[in-house]
Amino acid sequence: MFKALQLDKSEAGFSAAVVDIDEAQLPAGDVLARVEYSTLNYKDGLAITNKGPVVRNWPMVAGIDGAGTVLESTHSGWQAGDKFIHNGWGLGETRWGLMAERARLQGDWLVKLPKAFSTRQAMAIGTAGYTAMLCVLALEKHGLQPGNGEVLVTGATGGVGSIAVALLGKLGYSVVAATGKAGEEAWLKQLGAASVIARDELAAAGKPLQKERWAAVVDAVGSHTLANACAQTRYGGVVASCGLAQGADFPATVMPFILRGVTLAGIDSVMAPLARRQAAWDRLAIDLDPAKLEAIVEEVPLGQAAEKASDLMAGKVRGRIVVKI
Repeated sequence: MFKALQLDKSEAGFSAAVVDIDEAQLPAGDVLARVEYSTLNYKDGLAITNKGPVVRNWPMVAGIDGAGTVLESTHSGWQAGDKFIHNGWGLGETRWGLMAERARLQGDWLVKLPKAFSTRQAMAIGTAGYTAMLCVLALEKHGLQPGNGEVLVTGATGGVGSIAVALLGKLGYSVVAATGKAGEEAWLKQLGAASVIARDELAAAGKPLQKERWAAVVDAVGSHTLANACAQTRYGGVVASCGLAQGADFPATVMPFILRGVTLAGIDSVMAPLARRQAAWDRLAIDLDPAKLEAIVEEVPLGQAAEKASDLMAGKVRGRIVVKI
């Protein structure tokens, strides 16, 4: 038996509770793992609070992310004792997730834990931080370099945003952090922001083309915020879109794209190929300051994960939540 945060929905309603599960119930897979840490991403928050149609099969073990140690493996790339990271691939949605003491996984989904990180640090990063790195890689692929101009990060106190600020700041960019939490300005500057603006400046409907300001943007918010960010991006700039905290809509025009040559780069972390995942994690090992990562993270036990998920959805969380299994 092992403990897991199980989500269930029936005629009696929705429930999220830590329960005991028989190991024989685990899904098929070629790697049996001991999960040491998981984390709360926005998608986890939606699932655990039942505020979004994330879960497709019931009952479901929560947790799209996990890091730990391989116990048994029939996969050629993994053996007992190996340390792994898992992000996405439908766990916590269509297949049992990683807020559990045990998981059976597909070896092809797993990333080798970089030697620079402990399993706890890997989950302090999690899908949010790995997505932030994918955004940075997309900006670099477009040709962005420090000195090109200001880089906007929206949702800057969130999981993706806070790590994007830390990464871009360390790489030498002039980062402008947009947040609805005015009291976090000092914290954001500690992470690496050069300046902070109120999210209200971007959150309402705006003109199709606005004054050029941003050399690049990392947006985890969507909706009017993304539309305004595009409208304010300088000629030839690039906007990496990876989230929908404000909404999944995109009330924009083609004007920034056809008159200023702005590029909108979509960032997917769930189904990204293994080589791109490993490249992102290898860069995180180099470019993310461990001290700044520690300033972002709060740790909770598995039994408090559901409560913290409610806080996350209520906008009461800063940075990243690590779940100790």
